[in-house]
Amino acid sequence: MTLTQLRYLVAIVDAGLNITLAAERVHATQPGLSKQLKQLEDELGFQLFVRKGRSLDGIAPAGRKVIEHARRVLAEVANIRSYAANERGEHSGRLLLATTHTQARYVLPPAIAGVRREYPQVDVDLQAASDAEVLQLLKDGADLAVISTAGGTPEGGLAVPLYTWRRVLLLQATHPLAGLDRAPTLAELARHPLISYESSTRPDSSMRRAFAAAGVEPQLAMTARDANLIKTYVRAGLGAGLLAEMAVGPREDQDLRILPAPAEIPECITWAVIPRGRVLREYALHLLHLVAPQIDRRDLRRVLEGNLEADWPAPPGWQDLSQPITF
Repeated sequence: MTLTQLRYLVAIVDAGLNITLAAERVHATQPGLSKQLKQLEDELGFQLFVRKGRSLDGIAPAGRKVIEHARRVLAEVANIRSYAANERGEHSGRLLLATTHTQARYVLPPAIAGVRREYPQVDVDLQAASDAEVLQLLKDGADLAVISTAGGTPEGGLAVPLYTWRRVLLLQATHPLAGLDRAPTLAELARHPLISYESSTRPDSSMRRAFAAAGVEPQLAMTARDANLIKTYVRAGLGAGLLAEMAVGPREDQDLRILPAPAEIPECITWAVIPRGRVLREYALHLLHLVAPQIDRRDLRRVLEGNLEADWPAPPGWQDLSQPITF
């Protein structure tokens, strides 16, 4: 068996058993991919897929174990290549980064610009998705994910805390709460329509838990993935916007009133999540250092290599980062 055969096998699975799509993704012809699959099955002595006519209809029981091992083999091959490139001082390649819309729009642009300036031969593939989808993108092959939680450590890999942030309220100047010189209480906020991120619809969301603990129910008028959409609908008069502090600026939002969110709505932590056992390229480590200067790249590499226990410094608040991400 060959690495090419294993790569084609995984590509077929990731393409939903669509051989035409798998061939496109690995830059092969459909007949060539099918031939390699047959040769692999002939060598193993059993079929990896259940067939229906000339189409693949499912993964055979014996095939699941082979695919699991194939993924591990390919991951280790990628690690060897990354390690060798780092040792050679080769700084070209592709960084696949999965994150949320807020991080992609308001946090990562200057850091990615810094990576491109330091490593001009690196291509960055940024995939913005919902909270629930980001870790799946990591599982599907992203180099790292940047995601936020309200305190809990995300699963799916090694989680590195980058910084903390709070939510703020964005209001039209004519909104009944706009005249306050303080954060409204949850009871006060519950009397008005609210616009927030789509994650707020989940019963276990930190926002809903905060309202429930106060004995009130939020009037969730609308949700969106993108902070800019929340702002748009605040301006349209649909309600008060509850969004991340990074997404709000006094200049771009000078037509709106900005208030602190109720203190009971918990602080959030933004994390980098890296697949365990992954050898990161130098440019990926540089990106993380630009977002979170308190993270020592050498320590991060030692932790990833298993040579150091993870003991991360306390993440700074968004407003208190010791080295702002500017160029």
